[in-house]
Amino acid sequence: MKNSMIRLARLVLILTVLTVTSACAAIPPAVDDQPIPSLAPMLEKVTPAVVNISTSKRSRLGRHPLLDDPFFRWFFEEAPHRPRSQETQSLGSGVIVDASKGYVLTNNHVIDEADQIRVTLKDGRSFEARLLGRDPEMDIAVLQIPAEDLTALPWGDSDRLRVGDFVVAIGSPFGLSQTVTSGIVSALGRSGLGIEGYENFIQTDASINPGNSGGPLVDLRGRLVGIDTAILAPGGGNVGIGFAIPANLAHEVMRQIVRFGRVRRGALGISVQNLSGDLAHALGLKRPRGAVVAAVAPGSAAERAGLREGDVITRVYDHEVASANDLLSRLGVARIGQVLDLEVLRNGKARQVQVRIADPYQGFVPGAEISPLLAGARLGQTRDQSPLGARHGIAVGTVEADSPAWKAGLREGDVIFEVNRQRVRSLRELGTLLPADGSLWHIRLRRGDALVTLVAR
Repeated sequence: MKNSMIRLARLVLILTVLTVTSACAAIPPAVDDQPIPSLAPMLEKVTPAVVNISTSKRSRLGRHPLLDDPFFRWFFEEAPHRPRSQETQSLGSGVIVDASKGYVLTNNHVIDEADQIRVTLKDGRSFEARLLGRDPEMDIAVLQIPAEDLTALPWGDSDRLRVGDFVVAIGSPFGLSQTVTSGIVSALGRSGLGIEGYENFIQTDASINPGNSGGPLVDLRGRLVGIDTAILAPGGGNVGIGFAIPANLAHEVMRQIVRFGRVRRGALGISVQNLSGDLAHALGLKRPRGAVVAAVAPGSAAERAGLREGDVITRVYDHEVASANDLLSRLGVARIGQVLDLEVLRNGKARQVQVRIADPYQGFVPGAEISPLLAGARLGQTRDQSPLGARHGIAVGTVEADSPAWKAGLREGDVIFEVNRQRVRSLRELGTLLPADGSLWHIRLRRGDALVTLVAR
């Protein structure tokens, strides 16, 4: 009996060693005649559509105060070795979404203020890219490269994602091109992070690092479901909390940029709040999903459509509204003139409402009609209401990139209060205060919750 036990122990030991040695040597292609799952076949189709994006920016060095002294000017300004400007570079990722037209999608912050943008493919080819347009509010930019034997990623439906779905992030973290990480959808509809103007992020634990920005988040079928954008890194490193812009929102932004050169963002004229559990119970709703209309602006598109304070918006087309931020992100890509089909709960009863998105700057005038210095901007008189107080001023609507108004520093949403230290309350006053001889001029305005002073020529 004792000898039998010894022989059995030796046999078990031999089998264990053989098993461990075999496992360390190689993973078998199949177990019990079943193939081991692998992402490799999907990635072989996907990775040719993922690109590395490098940008360069040449910035003018600031003027040294000693340049005002003629004796020192030669050393600083006229010396041949003095550098006039410096070049900075950055790296990011992108994804080809239309092979026939060469469209590449990335983040706006990847290419922001770049003088040159280069796109490098997996096969090593490199192209100088053309910027078709960008939307800082959604942090999306669309580039175009020559449509020469490209591979594009198919679009997925980000609205169908569920927490727990497997996803894969691909990009160039720290300049390491074609890096693949995997994880799951950790949460949906993340907002309140202060990263972008419109936030409705997919949260994932797939590792996202600096350089991944603009790269794709794909499902296990290789379809684009998100654009990797940011991470939450309290200690400076990846902690498994990354964020991606949903593909459906990015797709709509891209369509508008391709068609109009920018997002023609319209206005509905409502303020909304989340539907809490107590409020849902008070309204007779089974679950707290939707957005409550807190206020309706007089004369707005919402008022004309019949929306009322207290209505609960539960659907936009076929999309179920999860929260106020979810609704705002949908409205953030609604273009001027678009008709939205809304489902609204009022007094416990569902009803269908159609609303046509209005132009938020209707009645504004082109800045060129006031002064050549303001060409490219749309301007209108307003009584500004802000934490800084209520006062009359000039509201700045859309501003075309690289226009005289843009170069002067004006941005959409600004409210001008002073020009050359004089109060301005009307467009007529604005025109009389701006110089016509090319001299310096000062503008004092509100941007967000802060007062800003601009100096331009």
